[in-house]
Amino acid sequence: MQQHSIDLEMREAVKNVKFSVGDIDAILGLPNISAMVPFDDLAVEFLNSLSRILLSSNEAKAYPDVFTLGFWIRKASVLALKERFNNVSGDIKVGKGVVFHIAPSNVPVNYAYSLISGILTGNANIVRIPSKEFPQVTIINRAINEALNKYPEMKPYICLVRYGRERKVNDFFSRLADVRIIWGGDNTITELRKSLLNPRAGEVTFADRYSLAVINSDRYLELENKERFAEAFYNDTYLSDQNACTSPRLIVWIGSEKEKAKNIFWKYEHDLVKKKYTFQPIMGINKLTSSYLAASTRNNIKIEDRKDNYIVRVNVSEVTSELMELKDNSGYFFEYDCENILEIRDFCNNTRCQTIGYLGAKEDIIPLLESGIKGVDRVVSVGKTMDFDFIWDGYNLVERLTRTIKINI
Repeated sequence: MQQHSIDLEMREAVKNVKFSVGDIDAILGLPNISAMVPFDDLAVEFLNSLSRILLSSNEAKAYPDVFTLGFWIRKASVLALKERFNNVSGDIKVGKGVVFHIAPSNVPVNYAYSLISGILTGNANIVRIPSKEFPQVTIINRAINEALNKYPEMKPYICLVRYGRERKVNDFFSRLADVRIIWGGDNTITELRKSLLNPRAGEVTFADRYSLAVINSDRYLELENKERFAEAFYNDTYLSDQNACTSPRLIVWIGSEKEKAKNIFWKYEHDLVKKKYTFQPIMGINKLTSSYLAASTRNNIKIEDRKDNYIVRVNVSEVTSELMELKDNSGYFFEYDCENILEIRDFCNNTRCQTIGYLGAKEDIIPLLESGIKGVDRVVSVGKTMDFDFIWDGYNLVERLTRTIKINI
């Protein structure tokens, strides 16, 4: 009788939840799910099946972020991750149990990477997916359901849900969780923390961050395929409407041929954006407003001339972290001409500074990274800023999503 009452309470809590993958019975069964070991063979084979479905899909091929996801979860790629995070201590690692993921609403594919992190670390997963109907989300979820039909043993480990800003649902899923992962930024973190976790449950939070690109003008001019570099920059920025925390908002130019490189780079980029990007009039209005606001509140700012609003460039004479209070998206970039890489130290000396997309010699960026800055968790090539890794924002997700059974006998 008591169990029946608990089941009714649980069903009432999630009655307004819509399931894209999984169902209410899967939720009810979560407390009894056995954790797996990290990189369990079943999980690896399931993800390899999902990879094949995505990589063979003509729909998926139209979205670079979906195709990249499919490539990342190939068996060979996952086994390389397993080797990299190999447990050589002699102790036993297992998943924590149930992970409740809150994905950002404005980045289509992030939720899938969070889910895969939970799967590969041996956990059952509840993932609140973006409320917006992104085509990428539809493609991925359809593929997940297809792969689950081939690997039904994985069904209890995956629930993908949508629901409104309902505190009681957050409360319920948080009580179920052994780990809660919040990707949604500062406001989302504040709201979700109103829903208490169990005393032994852990939490991983990804707060609001900002990123930049550093481009050596001389190295850029040496590139044989500038169209490919334009595509790489596009994938870092426009592919997510510049909403991702990894998307560069400040472009720092170093080297001796800055003006020449900028003229060529932005021409290639403009041609590509005009061809590929779905531009909405409101984007242009917002960017124009933001550029005027920046010009009125900061000294020595120049708004670069342009034919249209596909790309808005705001040239600044100095860079500090406060500049990000004036940021916008959908192709809105601050630009800075840099003579010494330590000139951007203040901008990077902030825990909110996350990624540097880089083109240049490794030794040129090292003095900045060794200067004691509080920010910058990763430096990657331009075009790779959105590439996911189990070490993210300084967190080792394999460590955070597993527990260790100490063997000392």
